[in-house]
Amino acid sequence: SSSSSSSVMQKQFQTQQVLIPSSFFPTSNRPTYVSTINTTSFFLPQLFLHCSRNKYNIIRCSTKKDINEVLEEQEKKQKPRRPYPFHEIEPRWQRYWEENQTFRTLDEVDTTKPKYYILDMFPYPSGAGLHVGHPLGYTATDILARYKRMQGFNVLHPMGWDAFGLPAEQYAIQTGTHPKVTTIKNIERFRSQLKSLGFSYDWEREISTTEPQYYKWTQWIFLQLFKRGLAYQAEVPVNWCPALGTVLANEEVVDGVSERGGHPVIRKPMRQWMLKITAYADRLLEDLDGLDWPESIKEMQRNWIGRSEGAELKFCVLNLDGRERDIQFTVYTTRPDTIFGATYLVVAPEHPLLMSLVSDSQRKYVEEYTEVASRKSDLERTELQKEKSGVFSGSYAKNPANGEAIPIWVADYVLGSYGTGAIMAVPAHDSRDHDFAMKYDISICWVVNPNDESDSNFEEPYSGEGILINSSNAELGLDINGMLSKHAASKVIDWAESTGQGRRKHILVLKFERYFCLGDIVSLPESELPVILPELDDFTPTGTGEPPLAKAVSWVKTRDPVSGKPAARETSTMPQWAGSCWYYLRFMDPKNTEALVDKTKEMYWGPVDVYIGGAEHSVLHLLYARFWHKVLYDIGVVSTKEPFQCLINQGLILGEVEYTACRDADGKLVSPGSADVLTEYCQERVPEEKVMKSGDSFVLKENPSIRLIARAHKMSKSRGNVINPDDVVLEYGADSLRLYEMFMGPLRDSKTWSTGGIEGVHRFLGRTWRLVVGQPLPDGSFRDGTVATDDEPTLDQLRALHKCIGKVTEEIEGTRFNTGISAMMEFLNAAYKVYQLYIQLELVTDIMNLTVWSSLLICYLVSYFQWDKHPRSIIEAFVLLLSPYAPHMAEELWLRLGYSNSLAYENFPKANLEYMKDSTIVLPVQINGKTRGTIQIDKTCSEDDAFRLASVDVKISKYLVGQSIKKRIYVPGKILNVILDLKNVEVGSR
Repeated sequence: SSSSSSSVMQKQFQTQQVLIPSSFFPTSNRPTYVSTINTTSFFLPQLFLHCSRNKYNIIRCSTKKDINEVLEEQEKKQKPRRPYPFHEIEPRWQRYWEENQTFRTLDEVDTTKPKYYILDMFPYPSGAGLHVGHPLGYTATDILARYKRMQGFNVLHPMGWDAFGLPAEQYAIQTGTHPKVTTIKNIERFRSQLKSLGFSYDWEREISTTEPQYYKWTQWIFLQLFKRGLAYQAEVPVNWCPALGTVLANEEVVDGVSERGGHPVIRKPMRQWMLKITAYADRLLEDLDGLDWPESIKEMQRNWIGRSEGAELKFCVLNLDGRERDIQFTVYTTRPDTIFGATYLVVAPEHPLLMSLVSDSQRKYVEEYTEVASRKSDLERTELQKEKSGVFSGSYAKNPANGEAIPIWVADYVLGSYGTGAIMAVPAHDSRDHDFAMKYDISICWVVNPNDESDSNFEEPYSGEGILINSSNAELGLDINGMLSKHAASKVIDWAESTGQGRRKHILVLKFERYFCLGDIVSLPESELPVILPELDDFTPTGTGEPPLAKAVSWVKTRDPVSGKPAARETSTMPQWAGSCWYYLRFMDPKNTEALVDKTKEMYWGPVDVYIGGAEHSVLHLLYARFWHKVLYDIGVVSTKEPFQCLINQGLILGEVEYTACRDADGKLVSPGSADVLTEYCQERVPEEKVMKSGDSFVLKENPSIRLIARAHKMSKSRGNVINPDDVVLEYGADSLRLYEMFMGPLRDSKTWSTGGIEGVHRFLGRTWRLVVGQPLPDGSFRDGTVATDDEPTLDQLRALHKCIGKVTEEIEGTRFNTGISAMMEFLNAAYKVYQLYIQLELVTDIMNLTVWSSLLICYLVSYFQWDKHPRSIIEAFVLLLSPYAPHMAEELWLRLGYSNSLAYENFPKANLEYMKDSTIVLPVQINGKTRGTIQIDKTCSEDDAFRLASVDVKISKYLVGQSIKKRIYVPGKILNVILDLKNVEVGSR
């Protein structure tokens, strides 16, 4: 010890020393061996807390024997001790739940009871298995499911597998393994991992989208779409990936390559299946308002649908001599009031009429440009493209409002899928058109003046509304000068409709999902479903644009079951998300062979009450699930207008913080002082043990002047930062993993994983176990039963319990699980009285000038000073509170409390408001009229009790030591004033 008492310690411990095994210390600051003990207040909390966990590890020995040798022998003899036997408890209760089908939701439930349908976005089972980010949402839904069961709800909490899709196909191609084999293997791995975490799923309802009895109804839904004209064929530009041999959705293309595999993607026209989601766009927009969804997700869907009000206007193509040709362009515009400002037209590179109007002199340039544009995604062409590009077609068109000839350009910032694939460009009042016109020296004509003329600026584009100028043509009968934009737009549309130059139109900027196919279509009778997919040995892409199923020649060749004529089967398949568009319905009635879902069961269970999953599914999955659901609603299959009433997006769990150092070209370490450092200097990973915190930065221990880059990344195999939950469960147990993931922070926020952080909740569970079961025996095992008694609880115990019940209940209902755990930790602290005991221990040590050994003795004596009685009613209620979070431990404690059945359906505790009222106040304490501190007391506290609490308070007691008290002035609930007799100071009181 480096303290001032070291000489005293050496005198008193010349023949024997107190040894503290290294297991007493936190792993983050654990010395190899400790032979003397620092008695300062800084160290005491650590010493006290660890002694209270394991009092048998305080040992003594003779200094004649090497201390290190003694410790090594001691550690070899001791078996690994766990805070509680989770390694025995958790597998046992998982077997019990499975054997007894504890969480089975009966097919015929008591419909007089309230229902609660809670659903996870079911996973795609990959070969990599789960990482610790996956159980975050699953744990949240499990807490809610267990909580609702205990409140008397019929709970539907199922799990299944979204097992079709490109990942399985690509893995099969790469490895030569049949996708069926890998899919089954992956499902088995995912299932075993989920079961090891104790999730209360009804495994009797497990489904997989690859099972014929499931995809039969996916095929059935598609037939209903087809019969109602909502699934049809058309030739439109698509994202075609030759390597994958498939069409990709816009969301599946990133920077011109496929999201899966990184293969080049091109734009090309294909005849394909399209779903007419636009027919439901109005309802999809309107019904968003009634959903309890994150506003950001609803806004994304609104933007994706993007209803746009405007007009379609006709522009005639001109000959070289200025006469009209028999070719017309129809353009869509949301600002028909600006038609006089249209100084050029822009057509998309994929526009079907493009090549019919290109001049011979420009044909080469146009072909080159369209070929380059075909390799860009829609996102690259619009939002991400900073500089506009284009090429002149060599032709002109007539502006119908003023009769002027305007050039026709080809530019990829116009999409063939938007409107008509052609726009009238008004560079004075659109920033994109303005940039394009400035680049290619195209004329600009201002036709809208802001209402406030002082804001007029005829150099920058103005996209707002205002008063029309330069907008009159008496010869053609259109004059909108001086009109407000809104009124002018309506007048232009009326004029266009009366002259045959256009019409009023509103469109939806809705992205379609498409499937490639060829040939005339005849629907199969529903009695022929399911169409069983053939087994293929060769599942590689054909390279011709045909799907791999085209290789199953004998399967493709068939006969129409109605007419008997030769026919060919459709070889295109729906994308992966088709199976997930309706799976929530199948969970309601998974074994039904006669219908997609029984109407009575659907009316009881629908809609899903809480749906939890990642925000990345905001459009592709959720929008199409809503579309399909509305179609099913219209045909009477479902009784609700929306599938998911409440949606919660859980945040990401990032990998552990990584530390990176920068070296310059000479290999010298440098601090990252600017953005240039990241590109100009080499980076190298730094192990955590070589890093320390300095202010707000992280630096090298050996050279603190070198700052490091500290950053957490999304977990991925490529970064090597994936944490396998199996490893965490093996070391700390499933309950600790569940509790830690909930305790890391709010469910909806992203968090950074820290393996060291899980030790805190692991210790909490250990303390909970010892509170109920008692301290371990010398061999590390625990006695049977519990320490609970039949005593009546004290008022303090009831207050601590019901305050905890109220908080935990409120936080579960609000899905604020981290603060619910904090409330349970506060209850446990009240039971152990840790804080109060530490204060008293520190005070006694300081006042009495105790030696180290005396301090340790006091620590030993009070280390387990908990409630002197453990009333059964208090303990049982707390175990029930804990059970949704840590179900394995709670079940075991419930069994030890004398119950033979699972607690899964026991009533969740209810808070008594009488015990939740705050009965304590903060009382100021004065010494000779000067406030020296405050104490927390009960409202009914007596003067003697108030003085006793003040006399042991760390801040106040030092003013009382060795002093004679003349009198005390106590105003209940207001103040305590201690008057000292300064003339009669006691001598030698210390």
